[in-house]
Amino acid sequence: MLDSYASLVKIRRKIFEEVARLGYEGGDYSRVDEIPYKLFRGQPVYRDSIFLERAIAGERIRLALGLNRRSSDDHLPISRGIEEATITEKYYEPPLINVIDFACNSCPTDSYYVTDVCVGCLANPCANVCPKGAIKIINGKSTINYELCIKCGKCHDVCPYKAIVHRQRPCALACGVGAIESDEYGRAKINYDKCVSCGQCLVSCPFGAIADKSQIFQTIQAIKAGFDVYAIVAPAFIGQFGPKVNLKTIKDALSKLGFKDVYEVSIGADLCTIEEAHDFLENVPTKLKFMGTSCCPSWSSMAKKNFPEFKDNISMALTPMVLTARLVKKQFPESKIVFIGPCASKKLEASRKSVRSDVDFVLTFEELMGMFAAKGVDFNNLEEEELKNETSADGRGFAVAGGVAQAVVNAIKRIDPEREVKIESAQGLANCKKMLQMAKQGKFDGYLLEGMACPMGCVSGAGTIATANKTKTMVGLSQKEATIKNSCDSEYTKLLEKLD
Repeated sequence: MLDSYASLVKIRRKIFEEVARLGYEGGDYSRVDEIPYKLFRGQPVYRDSIFLERAIAGERIRLALGLNRRSSDDHLPISRGIEEATITEKYYEPPLINVIDFACNSCPTDSYYVTDVCVGCLANPCANVCPKGAIKIINGKSTINYELCIKCGKCHDVCPYKAIVHRQRPCALACGVGAIESDEYGRAKINYDKCVSCGQCLVSCPFGAIADKSQIFQTIQAIKAGFDVYAIVAPAFIGQFGPKVNLKTIKDALSKLGFKDVYEVSIGADLCTIEEAHDFLENVPTKLKFMGTSCCPSWSSMAKKNFPEFKDNISMALTPMVLTARLVKKQFPESKIVFIGPCASKKLEASRKSVRSDVDFVLTFEELMGMFAAKGVDFNNLEEEELKNETSADGRGFAVAGGVAQAVVNAIKRIDPEREVKIESAQGLANCKKMLQMAKQGKFDGYLLEGMACPMGCVSGAGTIATANKTKTMVGLSQKEATIKNSCDSEYTKLLEKLD
């Protein structure tokens, strides 16, 4: 997706770069209104109209500033309300994920379409299998009567030439919770009662009509105001910015942006592992038939929304992000903590009342790249320095699907060698729902269930830069480099009780 949607990726990153530059340079922020004209000059590049390109860029800029997008009927400058967003703390007003309606192509939601590949064959298998008689041969081609069609797909399945295609809205297809609906004009609309902010619709829309709000601007305000701003980086950061930005150079790279120091969130992953291992041993099967992992907020939210009877089955362990943030805040109470990771939904998790005081800002890798670009950071000239923290191979494995459950099982085996633990894992929210439906039928009694909202896990989160396969390989290498393997051996386990 990252490679095939390169033009959209380029637009997103230029927006983040310009917003970061605006924040770093300061001064009269009303000049934000000039950015669309800076990005799009002369003839249109991606759309039919240069004016449409600028209008869409304007909405993306507002969202990148953390502001609400404007109605298409509002005659307001991009800069309207920017004074409210120029603060050194979170600036967030829901919703997080937004559809820019006039950028939406009103893609077909769910239909079957006969292409020009159809040769009007003698056998007519498509017409023969149609249970409603919706297909007729007209002028030598199969034609679908959509008033009769029930979208069963049988014609698609039997066509020997694959001439009948199933057209689906890409954002809706990527949404595993059915949150993408249509407005009165056929444009995509998000049902926020269903949405869990995984961001997969955002990266799946080929028209770039969906975007989330950012905290780049506020993070930079905190740095400029003189706060000690600490970065805590998710395990999936390995390889995101190329081979030059690694565990030994990440501190220097982030210091050039104004960050005080850096910690791996794998610290918190180790602590989360220990908590979930104890939760499982204490509750399954005596109190709970199964237990689900807690670290993916979109998976956890989906489970509780769609299967409220299982709300207690999702581990109550604090997530790696929160545990790492609390550990740093214990050392530096007056500091600001920025979680840097692949995930859009972490922005919502950090806004919860129970977490708000621990995590001040959340940035994705893509947003951080905008900051690097704005400051002109040269990755080829970074100094090496070992990070102070020591994390386990299992903790770093949280970035990849299956890694969380494996870490918990490894910890359980250390705590209770006689205990056998069965695992089931699912990637993508649609598959996660199927897993819980099977659990509801009693098929996973005694199991540890791992849910990941994104395919392949965090390595393909909505805010990633590198491809998932590449990142997975790099995470594997970082696991091999870890001096300790099991989360139980983390030097931070003795602090766990103080962080709850």
